[in-house]
Amino acid sequence: MGGLGAPRALLASLAGLLLACGGQETLDDAVLDARPPEQTSLDALAVDPGSRDTAAKDARDADKALPGADTQLLFGGWPWPAKTPAVGLALEVENGVGTPLRVQKGATFFINQIDIRSFVTATRDQGLRNLIAQSDFGGLGWLGVRQVDQESVGAPGPYTRRRYYRDAAWMNLPSHFIVEPVDSRGRLTGLPILLNAGTEHQRRAGLDDFFIRRFRGIQTATGCATPDDCSTSTSFEEEAILELRNAYEHAQRQTLTLRSDTRALRLRWSLRPAAPYEIPVEQVVDGRYTYGFRIGVEALTPPRPDGTYAPGTEISFQLTLRDGAGNRLHPQGYLPPYNQVAPDGTDSGVQYYRAFFDATATYYRRKHRERMLMTQIIGPAQHIQPIRSIVPLEAFLDPAVDEQVIATPERDGVFAQFATLPFANVLFGGAFVDPSLWNLPNTDTWQFKLPDNAQPGTYLVTVKGRRAWLGEDLPATTTLEIQVGTRQRTQPKLTTGPCTSCHSKGGELGTVLHANDNRAACAGCHAPLAFELEGPIFVRTHFIHSRSNRFDAPLHQCSSCHLTKESIQRTSKAACLSCHKSYPDSHVAQFGPIESMYVGGGAESFQQCTGACHTRHPGSGL
Repeated sequence: MGGLGAPRALLASLAGLLLACGGQETLDDAVLDARPPEQTSLDALAVDPGSRDTAAKDARDADKALPGADTQLLFGGWPWPAKTPAVGLALEVENGVGTPLRVQKGATFFINQIDIRSFVTATRDQGLRNLIAQSDFGGLGWLGVRQVDQESVGAPGPYTRRRYYRDAAWMNLPSHFIVEPVDSRGRLTGLPILLNAGTEHQRRAGLDDFFIRRFRGIQTATGCATPDDCSTSTSFEEEAILELRNAYEHAQRQTLTLRSDTRALRLRWSLRPAAPYEIPVEQVVDGRYTYGFRIGVEALTPPRPDGTYAPGTEISFQLTLRDGAGNRLHPQGYLPPYNQVAPDGTDSGVQYYRAFFDATATYYRRKHRERMLMTQIIGPAQHIQPIRSIVPLEAFLDPAVDEQVIATPERDGVFAQFATLPFANVLFGGAFVDPSLWNLPNTDTWQFKLPDNAQPGTYLVTVKGRRAWLGEDLPATTTLEIQVGTRQRTQPKLTTGPCTSCHSKGGELGTVLHANDNRAACAGCHAPLAFELEGPIFVRTHFIHSRSNRFDAPLHQCSSCHLTKESIQRTSKAACLSCHKSYPDSHVAQFGPIESMYVGGGAESFQQCTGACHTRHPGSGL
């Protein structure tokens, strides 16, 4: 155990002795009632390989024996690691029961994710009262809890309404976890490790062990007559969620190597001293694959002799999903049927979109578990900008359309097209039109067609996905550059940054989210969808940073992220109300009430406000 391991293990032992000193709080009935969301007004802010036969081994070795330079190009310039690093484990607990964990025998691990969820159901709207009274989160201390946001989806109805709660005592109280490897009789089989969960509302450099820390209560009502009226609904779910993800570098140095007699990881939480969680562990030998995740993407359509593609060309691309040692995770030319993958993935770790089974919400609920496999093209690079044209649901269901055009030069100033894998007409068509589509095999090949008036420059082709295999839950993104109409490479003109002042030491953009450190390659996937208007990257960035309570600079100081005055002058409901929670009464009278916590309203939220208004932001620093 290196780095901070030994002293923190000693601290963990001492902490274990102190766990029994914790206390529990109860809440009187008045606090259990829903409270109005907080208001932030615009006015106020003026491996062990196993046996293999020789033929199979030769085939695998040949498949991954790629030339060094070509390999790095294929995998986005990433070299193969010189040695296998410690593997980040994802631990899950639901309603007090640990999700069984299968891990590769002999590997060394650190804790990279802790997801704990507790929920109860009810037939009438009681806020979080039943959760607090009946769940394993009930004794944590809920004083101060209040509703801070609300969002409804499902137009034209019936609607699903979610209310989000924060500021409970347990969310604002620093806490820690102790992870203990134990045998079948509960005896330690190795040194425990201590992990600081911190709090939601404070960032403690060097002390907190996870870059992402999200604690919240959520009430979900289904069958609502209107976005705000759930009086006739009889289906309510109340839940508490703790999400810890992306261990900082110092926490990654706390490692576990499990002995052969280890049968579980005992997870002690300082806020539940009398009731540790137990996560069953099975150690397996799987010689087919290793830990790690890489995505390769190549253009099957050759360019012209000068290395460029002509406008109007349809280009075929193919992805290859591999583990960290280069082993294929699927046969060439083939991706498995959706029903063989979702919701839990394949034996090789391949994942598809799974929000049909585990609802996600930007910032507030388990967005990392959505696990969409997706590709996009956007360009030319020098014209890349946020896309504000809304992609209709019909475009996802049309059986004749596999790849959606989401931006055109005439309308958006840039060209962009994306495709989900499996294609959207299979993915969403199977959910809403014909369930048999989920039984069809899928392809790892797709086509992007350049517009006839494609402007010359560098175009970015990106694939992003997630692999979950033997305890490791890992994102990856790869971007391939192609030249259209010119051999001269062009570059994006980013108007925000740098992000590394906060995203560092384990929270880098190349590690969190989609593991994508090329911000120019975000806009093509992040367009507003008719069923998910908060898609644009500027909406999500504003929303997350305005609510995380750990952004160091004042929120009205736009110069913390924006580099130019011009970059803060594109005003719209979506631009403003993805950060602000209210606007003046005069705006309500003229533009309507706020209907979405993400973008303010509906499709009109992306229209440019008059140029006579909002030409500057008070206190912006620009």
